[in-house]
Amino acid sequence: MIEIWGRRSAYNVQKVLWTLGELELPYRHIDAGGSAGGLDQAEFLAMNPNGRIPVLADGDVTIWESNSIVRYLCAQYSGDRLWAVTPAKRSLAERWMDWELATLQPDFLDLFWGFYRTPEALRDHQKIQHASARCQKHFALLDAHLAEHTFLAGDEFTMGDIPVATSLYRYFEMGIPTPEIPNVRRWYGALAERKAYREHIMTPFDKLYGRQTF
Repeated sequence: MIEIWGRRSAYNVQKVLWTLGELELPYRHIDAGGSAGGLDQAEFLAMNPNGRIPVLADGDVTIWESNSIVRYLCAQYSGDRLWAVTPAKRSLAERWMDWELATLQPDFLDLFWGFYRTPEALRDHQKIQHASARCQKHFALLDAHLAEHTFLAGDEFTMGDIPVATSLYRYFEMGIPTPEIPNVRRWYGALAERKAYREHIMTPFDKLYGRQTF
């Protein structure tokens, strides 16, 4: 059986859990990181020398880095549905996955940590404003793309949607002003109709409020 290590509330772990849900794959979840600890144990470091979550084991295969895990699962188990066999078609999804990792995620996590996970008395409001402005720029770009496409890689849901859309629930629900991005909102509404998205992404995160450590 597939095994996944990590906190269910962790952003990068949620990408993997959502993917497993979409593929309807049975798996065993092992709580790791945060208050569960275990990331500095020799057994865990043998799987991921970086000592970070998530980590996925599928038989003799062990993978770390969330977007790589998403790619693996879709390539291994979805056929041509979420992971396009044709390289040119697959690149439509992969470019957005890389964009999420290199561009959106750093700024979104700066905003989430700076605003939501930092106690109000300790917040750096200038840094929060700068992170919010960067996120607004990224989501405006995404909104323009989605004006011409139902999903990120075209008319069908693919692996490309998963990393990018993992941020949407927290972005819209953490209590910070968000821009008018109707096409992103439409896309978000379509994702919210997916059982796996509701189960693994649209989950309460209030326990993280004002909490910088576990």
